[in-house]
Amino acid sequence: MNPMDPNRHNQSMMGGMDRHGQPSNMGQAHVTGMMPQQVPGGSYQQKQMHQMTNFTNYSTNVNNLQDEAITTSDHQPTTSRHPLTPAQGPSSVRSDATPMTPRSAADFGVGPPQLQNIVSTVNLDCKLDLKKIALHARNAEYNPKRFAAVIMRIREPRTTALIFSSGKMVCTGAKSENESRLAARKYARVIQKLGFPAKFLDFTIQNMVGSVDVKFPIRLEGLVLTHSQFSSYEPELFPGLIYRMVQPRIVLLIFVSGKVVLTGAKVRTEIDNAFKLIYPILKNFKKRG
Repeated sequence: MNPMDPNRHNQSMMGGMDRHGQPSNMGQAHVTGMMPQQVPGGSYQQKQMHQMTNFTNYSTNVNNLQDEAITTSDHQPTTSRHPLTPAQGPSSVRSDATPMTPRSAADFGVGPPQLQNIVSTVNLDCKLDLKKIALHARNAEYNPKRFAAVIMRIREPRTTALIFSSGKMVCTGAKSENESRLAARKYARVIQKLGFPAKFLDFTIQNMVGSVDVKFPIRLEGLVLTHSQFSSYEPELFPGLIYRMVQPRIVLLIFVSGKVVLTGAKVRTEIDNAFKLIYPILKNFKKRG
């Protein structure tokens, strides 16, 4: 083989030479099994360079697309919403819409609470002989062993008075503030007619009791569990739930039938306000079926 032959280098690259300087078929077969088929129009080295260039271009395009996606997400944030939430848009939102207010007890034909009893006190400002009052006054009874006060009653307004020897008097049973004051003045006038210098001082309403029917049964067990801080319920001792409201300072007796008793008020507005606050709570624990 001529050392100056230009094909000598290519032959040595493809398969090598045997010991006589002839091309080796074994080496050619080995290389042929390792390399892809030759494509017309270029050598293997040119084809390999072309494939590497295509791969580089592809990687560059993928990186550019990723950068573009990240930039788009930074400048155009998306908002997520619950699948069950309707889309908010100009067509679904009314600018003149007003929020709905919860319906009051009056809307259901319930209330206001009716006053059942008023307890008031008055100072007659004189010492009293209870035996003399019990002997000479009508509709009066006195048993010092049972109770240290004269129990006197009148029919109009239908009330009862507890008269103590210190000159203090308690009037109960009136249905309104005016009736309670009127009854207290009548009792004071009776004491004056018996010869005592009774006056009418410091008339004060100490307690008001009102009642109302919400017209639906109430789940007292659920109410006491949810509002355990304010309520107590012992059906073995008392059939009603005791609810102690903080503001206004009212105590409510709530029964499963829907009857509610409100007590502890000094003025009528406290009873009305307490019922307005408790009614939505009772509505949530209405018995179904």
